[in-house]
Amino acid sequence: MSELKAVLWDMDGTLIDTEPYWIEAEFELAALHGGTWSHEHGLNLVGNDLLTSGRYFREHSGVDLAPEVIVEELLDRVIERVRKEVPWTPGALDLLADLGRAQIPCALVTMSYRRFVEAAITSLPATTFSVIVTGDEVTHGKPHPEPYTLAMARLGVGADETIAIEDSPTGATSAEEAGALVLTVPNHVAIPASPNRVEVASLLSVTATNLASLVQQRR
Repeated sequence: MSELKAVLWDMDGTLIDTEPYWIEAEFELAALHGGTWSHEHGLNLVGNDLLTSGRYFREHSGVDLAPEVIVEELLDRVIERVRKEVPWTPGALDLLADLGRAQIPCALVTMSYRRFVEAAITSLPATTFSVIVTGDEVTHGKPHPEPYTLAMARLGVGADETIAIEDSPTGATSAEEAGALVLTVPNHVAIPASPNRVEVASLLSVTATNLASLVQQRR
């Protein structure tokens, strides 16, 4: 395990499958304000910085609200759903537990805002994530590398000692540009192949040993 110093997790679509919650909330918000929306538009927002998504929603839905207001209204709706049920992705909790046993620190690197993150991971032990980076505390969101670079700096690890887990092209680009090896787990959208990306169908068969081996092979 010595080659692997940290695992950096995306949240929406990777740790928890909340993308359907977001899309449902988008349809609700569009209908409430007399706009229109589509599933295709919803998929175009997967992995984006929330304000980028807010601007896209305003442009394509016909809803005349400020992007910041759109984001907060969507967050309210998604948080309400998450408080009723957290849709963990298959294998995610087992992998988190395995990494904990191996004493490999984890960071959560998400474009969701902190108030949503707190609602989503409230059932996890407080020590699960050593570092949490959220979209409302970075200047540049994914696909910019800043979120992952910040997480590595807070953990005190180098990029070649980490592996990021992502479900979107936007997130994979962010982690890759920060120098991390990326384990991609496509969920709702396809992720282009890259020399610094390793794709798996799900996290069900992934272990801490697997991740350490990937980092060792890369180095």
